[in-house]
Amino acid sequence: MEEWFHICAPGPALAPDRWDQLPTRVELTTRILLDLLDRVNVLATVFVVGWVAERHPQLVEAVRDAGHEIGSHGYLHQRAYDLGPDAFRADLRTSLRTLSAIGVPPITTFRAPEWSVNDRSPWAFDALAEQGIETDASMAPLRMVGSLSYPRYPHLRNTRLGPITEVPPLVADRLGFVMPMGWGWGLRMSSPLRVLRTIESVNRRGLPAVLAVHPWELDPDPPRIRLPVRLRFAHYFRLSGFGGRLRQVLEGATFGRIGDMAAVSAPRE
Repeated sequence: MEEWFHICAPGPALAPDRWDQLPTRVELTTRILLDLLDRVNVLATVFVVGWVAERHPQLVEAVRDAGHEIGSHGYLHQRAYDLGPDAFRADLRTSLRTLSAIGVPPITTFRAPEWSVNDRSPWAFDALAEQGIETDASMAPLRMVGSLSYPRYPHLRNTRLGPITEVPPLVADRLGFVMPMGWGWGLRMSSPLRVLRTIESVNRRGLPAVLAVHPWELDPDPPRIRLPVRLRFAHYFRLSGFGGRLRQVLEGATFGRIGDMAAVSAPRE
């Protein structure tokens, strides 16, 4: 749950000190997503940016009251390795305090912006465990934001305070490459049938397929801004009609909250 302008490293036009001057779309787009989830009877885990929660507490309450699990997506939507250990800890604590002040139950799940818990931020697991995080969804088994060596299944990561369950997003092998089948441009470009077949293949092995969407991907009139080519592609590619395609995926498989997932029996990494 983030604003359309919460893009990592976008340049000065979308720097945090400009955010309050930009048009907000998160109220509209989040309610579109909540309505869709309600229509297809799906409960989700909603990772909330603390900056958004602070400005839209009633929206967080609507998410909570609808039965969705609430997790942290950091406070200022900054990549973990860009922040560094101390600033990451401070950002996480601020996020958790902000959500707690709204009346959200103790947070135990986290997702870093841009899947940025990776080899550049191995210290993040200790920082998460220190704040009571039990489940992380921040490591993508994809070269562009993570590593192809990362497991594609839920597994345990050791910390000084005990293990954290890592829940990676869905990827798929296609045309000799690994692509993000479960989020972003990969999910938006793929037909619902292809996505559902990939989910079925993963489920047959007794594993969950984790999908992630942003409310801004369902915006009927998304704001446009000049971005570097890579970011422009990731942010705007095939937004048209995504809501309908997403509904077909949600109606074609069984989904639930990450926190409701059964205890994972997997080797520690």
